[in-house]
Amino acid sequence: MNQHSTPLIELSNISLRFVDQLVFQNFNLRLFEGESLVLVGPSGSGKSQLMKLMTGLVSPDQGDILYRGAPLSTLSKMEWAQMREEMGFLFQQNALFDSMTVYENMDFTLSEVHPKKGREQRNREIQDLLKAVGLDHVLSLFPSELSGGMQKRLGIARALILQPRVVFYDDPTAGLDPITSRKIIQLILSLKEKSSGTIVTVTHDMMRAYQLAGRIQVCFHGEFIETGDAQQTRAFVHPKVQQFIKGELNGPLEVL
Repeated sequence: MNQHSTPLIELSNISLRFVDQLVFQNFNLRLFEGESLVLVGPSGSGKSQLMKLMTGLVSPDQGDILYRGAPLSTLSKMEWAQMREEMGFLFQQNALFDSMTVYENMDFTLSEVHPKKGREQRNREIQDLLKAVGLDHVLSLFPSELSGGMQKRLGIARALILQPRVVFYDDPTAGLDPITSRKIIQLILSLKEKSSGTIVTVTHDMMRAYQLAGRIQVCFHGEFIETGDAQQTRAFVHPKVQQFIKGELNGPLEVL
């Protein structure tokens, strides 16, 4: 990571009001190529809104969102499409097509975005990626026939099929047991290393956050605190941060 280079994504003086609640006010964030940024915090604290801002799915009331130095508001239709191709998404519930096989789930995205690619080339790319996530033996199965961990791996593979420069993971280990969760994070990190890519992850699991983190951002309903890497976060002297990462009932955070 070269913090003297142009950020891949930059939020500059962002303000955003959601219904009657001010979620962001004069907020700034820079994401550089090759980083692993982890967003943690209580439910409803703004993590998902932050991810949506970074992807351009939500527009701020004030401020600028820049991708590779260019404000999103100035991008042409073609530039928007190219930016989208450079972003991969793993949704919390995987968002797989139940009526399609493992192979068809992968091929749908690839053929829609790159219709000029021949079937042989698409087949090779799909096979290679499914092999990387350990699913090359279940091409003809449907999502309902896969375990939770296998469904998550398929979601990861589909998020990576367009070879994105940055991948957004929304709670990638939700509903998985601790051992499977650890394996999923190891897979994410392994694939990141192979592609020299950039990842942004929302998670409620501090163990997985520590496992993933190059840098952690803690969100507290309009208050956003950058705590550093895993070691720095554990030692970060702030009562809300310490209460959250330790899961303590007593402290400045309201516990429902």
